[in-house]
Order: sequence, then C-alpha cells, then structure tokens
Amino acid sequence: MKDTSLRIADFKDSIFGVISRLAREHQAVNLGQGFPDFDGPEWIKDLVTQKMREGHNQYAPFHGTLNLRTEVSNYYKKFYGLNYDLESQVTITVGATEAIYLVIMGLINPGDEVIVLEPFYDSYVASIKMAGGIPVPVTMHAPDFNVDQAELQKAITSKTKLLILNNPHNPSGKVWTREELMQVSELAIKNDLYVLSDEVYEFLLFDGAKHIPTATLPGMYERTITVSSAGKTFGLTGWKIGWICADEKVSRACRLIHQYVTFSVSTPMQEAVAEGLKKLDSYLPEFVATYKAKRDFFYKGMKDLGFNFTIPRGTYFMMVPIESKTQLKDVDYALELIKTRKVATVPPSAFYLKSAEGGKYLRFCFAKKEETLISALANLKGL
Repeated sequence: MKDTSLRIADFKDSIFGVISRLAREHQAVNLGQGFPDFDGPEWIKDLVTQKMREGHNQYAPFHGTLNLRTEVSNYYKKFYGLNYDLESQVTITVGATEAIYLVIMGLINPGDEVIVLEPFYDSYVASIKMAGGIPVPVTMHAPDFNVDQAELQKAITSKTKLLILNNPHNPSGKVWTREELMQVSELAIKNDLYVLSDEVYEFLLFDGAKHIPTATLPGMYERTITVSSAGKTFGLTGWKIGWICADEKVSRACRLIHQYVTFSVSTPMQEAVAEGLKKLDSYLPEFVATYKAKRDFFYKGMKDLGFNFTIPRGTYFMMVPIESKTQLKDVDYALELIKTRKVATVPPSAFYLKSAEGGKYLRFCFAKKEETLISALANLKGL
C-alpha cells in the first residue's frame, strides 16, 4: 500500500487524548483534558429539546443560523462596542478548533511564517503545518508568562503573515493587560500582520480582571480575526459551537473552506446557543462565581500541599511548578502521578517548540465537581 500524506508525517496523537486514555487505564482522577465533569445549565439544555421539537433539525445555512449570527453580532456590540455584520463577518463553526483551522487554511500559503506564543494550544501548530506554513515560536516567559518585545520583534520577518494570540491564556491562566496587547498590536501594524485572537475564555475572569478584545485596540479591527466559543461559556464543550468574527475578505476565505469541511453546524444547538447569548447578563455572574469557587478551593489545596505559584486570573487551568517536588521533567512526572497517585495532569512541554520551561510545570484543570477536586487533592497528599 502507498504511504499516507507527508503533511501528517510528523504528527503525533494529541497530548489530551493520550492523557485521558492513561487516566482511564489507571483509573486516575482526570484533571488533564480541559472540560468540566459536570453539565452546563439545565435551561439551555432544555432549549435544545425545544428547538428540535419546533422543527430545527435540517441543515443550517453553511455560515450559521440567522438567529445565532444575530446574537453573536449583538453581544460583541453590547459588551465590546464591536460592529460585526451578521451576513458577511460572522461565521459559525464546529467549535473554536475548526475556526482556528479555517482561519489558518484561509490565510496561510506554503512558506508563510506564523508567530505562535508558547505555551500554545496544540491545534495552532498542527493547522499551520497542514497549511504548509512555518510556526515560529516566541516564548511567554514563566512565571508571569510575559512576552519579551525584543524577542517578538526579532522573530518577525518578511515572510511573517499571522500572529496567534490567546487571551485569556490557556494553559497559564494569564489575562493580558491593555499595555501588553498594545505592544503586540503595534508590532502587528508596523509589520502588516494579521492577528488571530483566540478568546474562548473571554468570560472566565476573576479578581476584577477585564477582557480586552484585540479587535478593540486602535488600528486592529481590520487585521484581527476573533475566535470564540459557546462550549467554554456554557460549560458544554461537547456541543462544539464556535464562531469567527472578521472582515469580509477573511470571512469569505474561511467560509469557502468551511463549506467543504463540515458544511454546517448542528441546527438545534445553534438555535439554543442563540437564546443563551441573550441571557448573558443574568447568567454570567453565577457562572463566574461557580468557577471562582472551584479555583479558590483547588488553589488553597495545592498551596497546602506545598506548591507555590500565583493564582490564575482567567480560564480554568493552573500551571503548577513541580521543581520543589521532583527532579523529573513534566512528562515523566505526569506519568508517575497517573500511575502512583491516580491523578492525571497535562505535561505542558507539549505546548512548546523552543523553550524548555514547560518541563518545570504541570497543567491542572479545576473545572471539576467538588468531589473530583477533593479526590485529586487527597491522592496528592504527602507528595
């Protein structure tokens, strides 16, 4: 038999799938893959049933149902003052991961360079490679995960076309300040770059942190492609409802690919999410309070176990330093914890191309039921 495609020759199984498989094999508490082990609100699940009974069960328009595109456009205007035309600038996708893939495939030619700020979501690099692009890593340096502007400027060349920014940031929990975003934006404008702004955790903010969409910054609306998702906001990651907001040219490029990859997204779930977005004002306070309580509980538990690190201000992840506990690097220590302590985490070196800083940390997901977090902390006791 002939070989498979060369474009996937160096691909490996996603670290998330690997860790979840090992967690099942060893019956470990899974704080690895980033999804809640509890359901989102009942009222939005009831809406799906209602929408199915109302007859919303056939193909949706390939760029998304009118109701969902309308409500995505509405909330960007209401929350951030951004005006996206629902007909030409909003595209509904199968989660944020498909959105990222579409943006990269729609913009990147073979040989184009893409700046990825490490640690990164692993889908970024895979999509860049499938497009024939070249990922160029720039490190967000621990423990504060700041970007050295001189290092970033040096990484940009005449071949650079796109920079990918994730805010709030997975896996560190960092929330970018306006000053930090302005520094990146000024370089993007100076070098005529597109910016893919992955903002799926936009509403998971704590301790007074504020989300600043990249597209709201001076000169950035036209060159920013914003990606977000209902999965994180409503705690329903399996629904896979995401979207792209971008100018008409980029939106058209993404749609041309989307129509031949998935064509359209689940119709009743789109209609339910549209109704859900109308309720953000009343829903978000309880949503944030729920996750803040989980963050505070797990952080205190980890501190009591002797782990010393800064509490994250966004997302539902913690990057926890391990050097005080072991001489092992992250991968080996993660495997040891699964086998001997029955706790699964993600080794973040999988999210780096250049720096070795990831080997000094493990990523924990605290989007779990209280009993799950209690079990994990109990298993880790005595480390």
